Amino acid sequence: MAKRLSNENSLGEVLKHIIENNKLQAGIDQVNIQEAWGSLMGNGVKSYTRNVVLKKNTLYVELTSAVLREELSYGKQKIIKMINEEFRRELVTEIILR
Repeated sequence: MAKRLSNENSLGEVLKHIIENNKLQAGIDQVNIQEAWGSLMGNGVKSYTRNVVLKKNTLYVELTSAVLREELSYGKQKIIKMINEEFRRELVTEIILR
């Protein structure tokens, strides 16, 4: 039988418990990483981005510009650091630009 929470828990604690028990964090991270990519990288990079997918700790970014892909490849570690700071945890360890 599932552990019952007392009525004195905050809404945040209850939601965190639901997310952990139903293993929803991966899906939430997938949606949040797409939004974070657009806001962190700006409209210029966002307009050349076709797809952003997070699988385990690897971020796959599909770009329509080869020049932009080459330029971003030089700053992968900085991008990883920015994303992890945005999420306040070690979410991304590698970026693959396609």
